[in-house]
Amino acid sequence: MQEENKENIISKKKQTYPIHRDLRHYLRQNRRVEDMPCLYKDLKHYSFSVPFVDSAGNDTLWETVFYSESDRREIHGALTAIYGILKAAGDTSFMEHLSVDRIDYCTFGNSNPFRIRIINNFNDNYDYYYVKIADASRIYGLELEHILSPNRINYFVCKDTLIEEHIAGIPGDQFIQRHFNNANLNETRIAKEFIKFNERCFVKLLGDMRAYNFVIDVTPDFDDTQYRIRAIDFDQQCYEGHKNMYMPHFFKENRPFVQLCIKRINAETTRQYQHEEHALIANRMKTSKFRLNELFDVMVHDHISTPAKIDTLKNELAQHYQSDQFLRCQTMGQIVKTSLLLIVKKSNLH
Repeated sequence: MQEENKENIISKKKQTYPIHRDLRHYLRQNRRVEDMPCLYKDLKHYSFSVPFVDSAGNDTLWETVFYSESDRREIHGALTAIYGILKAAGDTSFMEHLSVDRIDYCTFGNSNPFRIRIINNFNDNYDYYYVKIADASRIYGLELEHILSPNRINYFVCKDTLIEEHIAGIPGDQFIQRHFNNANLNETRIAKEFIKFNERCFVKLLGDMRAYNFVIDVTPDFDDTQYRIRAIDFDQQCYEGHKNMYMPHFFKENRPFVQLCIKRINAETTRQYQHEEHALIANRMKTSKFRLNELFDVMVHDHISTPAKIDTLKNELAQHYQSDQFLRCQTMGQIVKTSLLLIVKKSNLH
């Protein structure tokens, strides 16, 4: 995996695309729609905020927000109830010992999420979830991740609000800083996982996977350590126009991972891991074909990017794959579907 110069950059501010009727129907059919006692807009009415800094005193680009006493009681009760919907299908029997410990607001990025910290008053154990503006392209990214990756995604929507479960793991940029010089790091396994992650993102056209937009899930095994890289930001699902935006190894923030791949994995083994990942994606497409078909019935007609970006991407992918099928695509949904069908075809040939 070698880096090359790229002339394009990620759009600084991505447009938010509304959830239209057909997509909302799909979400309702797949139990992704719930009634909620609190929406994103309600959380915006905070009284004041203070910067949230990490344990080393560094600015995190998050702010801890505070509400008036009357609003606080109502909002905290509603957010605890939402946690019950997310984690226990609305069962409120365990909620008495849960409370909202902190509400943070992110001023960086596209989605400007609220991060809700829920604490167990019996043992001080805590968990997080996120409240965001519902964006159609992000929803498609979450669904494709749920269906086609080895990871399950827990989320639901209500009107124009999106609730997402926290995805646990070490952020990629922190993993580079704190773990790359660790003598116990299995460089070959982390390199292998980065190659497979790179391939998943490109096939699904999930963009902007810079190090701070994915986490490393570290699992001790009986004889060593296993690693899984998980995307945590789906704002750039098939939005950008240049194909390099969907290949994590082209981002300078990921250079240490790329260097590990060059150091530990030869070209033949790289192709092996890519083919393995293609086969896994193809198998998931087959086992979830009905749900995937329902999703694409909606996605291929939705407008989740600009005409200029669509034209750029379909031409670049047509050249990359040497396939004119992309040139007939008119929407980003059609481009993603074409990409996935090509992978199935290639997997069947091997």
